[in-house]
Amino acid sequence: MLAWLRAEGSHRDIGLALGRWGAEACHGHLLRSSAWAGVQRWRGSAEAAAMRAHVEQAFPWIMDELSGLAEGLGLPLEDVFLWNCRGDLWAMAPDGCTTVLAAARLSHNEDGDPGFAGRCGLVDLRPPDGPAFVSFVYPGSIPGHTFAVNDAGLAMTVNNIRARRAPPGMPRMVLTRAVLTLGTPTDAVALLRAHPRAGAFHLGIGTAGGDATYSVEFSSETVSAERVAAGRRVHANHAIHALQAGLSQVVTASSRHRQARGDALLAQGTEALDILADQGDAAEPIYRNSAADTDDENTMATADIDLGGPLAAWTVQAPPGDIRFRFEGIRRL
Repeated sequence: MLAWLRAEGSHRDIGLALGRWGAEACHGHLLRSSAWAGVQRWRGSAEAAAMRAHVEQAFPWIMDELSGLAEGLGLPLEDVFLWNCRGDLWAMAPDGCTTVLAAARLSHNEDGDPGFAGRCGLVDLRPPDGPAFVSFVYPGSIPGHTFAVNDAGLAMTVNNIRARRAPPGMPRMVLTRAVLTLGTPTDAVALLRAHPRAGAFHLGIGTAGGDATYSVEFSSETVSAERVAAGRRVHANHAIHALQAGLSQVVTASSRHRQARGDALLAQGTEALDILADQGDAAEPIYRNSAADTDDENTMATADIDLGGPLAAWTVQAPPGDIRFRFEGIRRL
C-alpha cells in the first residue's frame, strides 16, 4: 500500500504536512529502530553543526522544510536534521536501490527499511517557488532522495552510495532536494559541483524529450556525470564510475550481487522491469522482499519513467507489475 498526499503552501507548511503524515510511522517504528539510534550518536557533534551551517547559508528554505517536518513529527529539529543526514554520518544507513538507465528511460527499484512497508507514499508537492513535483516519500524524510518527476520535465532516481568518509559539507539529501528545483541534467550537475559535498549518491537524471539520460555519482571527492545516449546501464548502490575509483566505500554483498546480476541480464537483452523484478540470485536478489535481507532492506516500489515524449509518462508499481499510480508529467491519470 502506498499513500497519496498533497503538500503546498510555504516551505514550512510543506514540511509540516509531511511531518503530520509521517508522525505515526516514525513514532511507531523509526524511533525504536537501531538506525535511528545509530544516527543520534552524532547529536551535538561538530560534524552535524557544520552541515547545518552549510544548509542555513545556502538553502534556508530547505531548513524551513526540515523545521516544519520536525514540528509535524513532534520531534526536536536537531534529531530530525540528523536523520536527514543519515547517509552522510553513517555508511550503513538503511537505503539501497537499483536503477536501469537508457537514453529515454529510467527504471528504478526503491529499496528501504522494511519497517516502513505499507507506510510510504507519493507526495504531490506544490512549493511557493520553483516547479511542482511528485516524489516517493518516506516518513520522517524530506523528498528528493528517492525518485521524482518535476513540472519542468526533470526526472531523477537516487541510489545510496556508502562512502566511508564524509567530511563537513552539504548533506546529500539537501542537495538532491535542491536538484528538484531545476530543469536539466546540466543544471543539476552544476549545482552539485557548486557546493562542498558530505555524503555520496548516484543519480539517474533525464529530461522529457531529451536525447539522453545521465548517470551521475557524487561524493566529497568529485562529481562524475556519464551520458547514456545508446545502450543501457544498471546501477546498484555503490560507486562504479572511473572518476570515483579512489572513493573509500562499503560495498555490501547485496549491492555487489545486484550489480553483477543486473549486468548479466542486460547482456542477455532482458527488459528493464524484468531486471528489477528478478530474483534469480536467490541469496541476494534484485527485487528484495525477504525478512532475512542481508542489508535489512526491501523494495518499497518500482518506478518506470519513459522520457521519450514531451512529458514524462511513468508508473509506480508495488510490487513490479502491479501498477498503483500512472502519470503524465506530474498529472495523475
